[in-house]
Amino acid sequence: MTRVDHSRMANAIRALAMDAVEKANSGHPGLPMGAADIATVLFTQFLKFDAADPRWPDRDRFILSAGHGSMLLYALLYLTGNEDVTIEEIENFRQLGSKTPGHPENFITAGIETTTGPLGQGVASSVGTALAERLLAAEFGEDIVDHTTYVLCSDGDLMEGVSHEALALAGHLKLNKLIFLYDDNGITIDGPITLTDNVDQVARFKAHGWNAVRIDGHDQKAIAAAIAAAQSSDRPSLIACKTTIGFGAPHKAGTSKAHGEPLGAEELAGAKKALGWNYGPFEVPDDVLAAWRNVGRQGASANADWLSRFEAKPEALRNEFMRRVIDRKRPPGLADAIRKLKEKLVAEPPTIATRKASEMVLEVLVPVMPELLLGSADLTPSNNTRTKGLKEVTPDDFSGRYIHYGIREMGMAAAMNGISAHGGFAPAGGTFLCFTDYARPSMRIAALSHTPVVYIMTHDSIGLGEDGPTHQPVEHLAALRAMPNMRVFRPADAVETAECWQLALENTTGPTVLALSRQNLTPLRTTADADNRCSHGGYELVAAQGEAKVSLYASGSEVEIAVAAQKELAGRGIATRVVSVPSLELLLAQPAERRKAIVGNAPVKIAIEAAVRFGWDAVIGPDGDFIGMHSFGASAPAKALYKHFGITVGAVVEAASKRLNAK
Repeated sequence: MTRVDHSRMANAIRALAMDAVEKANSGHPGLPMGAADIATVLFTQFLKFDAADPRWPDRDRFILSAGHGSMLLYALLYLTGNEDVTIEEIENFRQLGSKTPGHPENFITAGIETTTGPLGQGVASSVGTALAERLLAAEFGEDIVDHTTYVLCSDGDLMEGVSHEALALAGHLKLNKLIFLYDDNGITIDGPITLTDNVDQVARFKAHGWNAVRIDGHDQKAIAAAIAAAQSSDRPSLIACKTTIGFGAPHKAGTSKAHGEPLGAEELAGAKKALGWNYGPFEVPDDVLAAWRNVGRQGASANADWLSRFEAKPEALRNEFMRRVIDRKRPPGLADAIRKLKEKLVAEPPTIATRKASEMVLEVLVPVMPELLLGSADLTPSNNTRTKGLKEVTPDDFSGRYIHYGIREMGMAAAMNGISAHGGFAPAGGTFLCFTDYARPSMRIAALSHTPVVYIMTHDSIGLGEDGPTHQPVEHLAALRAMPNMRVFRPADAVETAECWQLALENTTGPTVLALSRQNLTPLRTTADADNRCSHGGYELVAAQGEAKVSLYASGSEVEIAVAAQKELAGRGIATRVVSVPSLELLLAQPAERRKAIVGNAPVKIAIEAAVRFGWDAVIGPDGDFIGMHSFGASAPAKALYKHFGITVGAVVEAASKRLNAK
């Protein structure tokens, strides 16, 4: 390819980006204009992909972590012939219902590997993508799993704290098939990066165990040489590409004015003139488009060769790969394993913490679900996430199924997003529920992008005791329940824990939080029901004798308080029922008639949860009683804390009696 050919192909990206942002009167033209040379070299000379088959399992992954520069990616998808991104979609950039939203969304547009936008998320999730590739290759063979993850990142991505977590983990694991292309343009929204930052990124990456080099990001030969060298590295690689933001714009190039606003008609015309692009809006000359379409087709032969190798594999291996990677279906033995465990738990009811119950569930799930990939953010003994004999993943051996993520909560959650998006694994990772605050941005991306990951969040209330209020979550359940498409389960005993795990793994359209206790809980479920009683979010655990005057609703460790209060109230002749609510938001999402039947008609409604009230009014009404937290916690043994904060059987009985007397 001649220099002229490269320039014209790169300028097609620039022109489409400028035109789309101008028409939308919104967007970020600067990055696509500045990084067009990098992307052109990568796509034309190195990236293994087939535009006609964007889900080909052995394709290289290209992640645009700097998601604000989405028009770079949309232009590439259109030019290479992706069926989802037509010229009409380019013209409809950032408009309602388009497949070209403001930031890339993998659940909207084929060819988008992962949802990006919040800076740093693509950087961090790419570590999971590269890790999944290595794990899958170790299991199924490098003849059918051998691809590279490329990431285009920005100054902002590398400023975000999650980048530190991601780079350290990738360097430690020596993920050599992970290559970062850093758009080093020296500009942020406020102005020159020197206003806020003087980090030597090359030195920083080297300190994290990466290979790192600096090049001219507009020199196609330098770009190609650097990528070729990175491909043969034994470590992850950074290529810091010095670029000019808004390349070609006569007055705004190299300034923050090119970052996040349309160039304007005069500047746009000047940029096209400077680039020698003498075409109208959204016009790509036939020869340039044909050259790009050839690029989109050049991976077809590699795809066909891969299919031949895959079809030569033993049938059992092919079927397992198809199930996990292509069809993304759960194993058929999942429900049966849970059913058998429930029978055992009912026959021999254990008084244990639900974190321990979770470990018991995992002991039966790991053998029947080979894609279940467990880990913890340095809390393995507390989260109970590692089962007996489960082999750990190390830099020298990727055949294990347990990942030590280190003290990197957001990095762990983001990596799990990448693992899940890659395909082949069902990741589940643990930390304390309180530390969802650290993981929340990555958890939100999972909910937004329908990513089925599981968060094993232990130490779920003031019941953790002496560690005190810094570690005691009180507002976290409400905050997580408020997140669309995030399921939150807080099981009350071992049987509920098993059912909640089943629901978490069967949910393939979004993430799940399992909020688990540190303290031991009394077994409450006495029958191994064939159905999953937690599946509606709530169910009547204890029926009233006669017409109920009081309904008690509780989750997790407080359900046993509700059961004890029911007995005392019943002894006083007050007909009382108990509704276990392992998932408040799932209960509220039920059809109206089912929800009404579960909630019931008792005139007195009381909710009990060692957390804040927010959200419970949808069940008990604004005038209902709530026994729970109204402040942060304190440092003391768990039993003393429950008494101190008034979350007791006596408080429930008193509240019910007072309400009935008033009526």
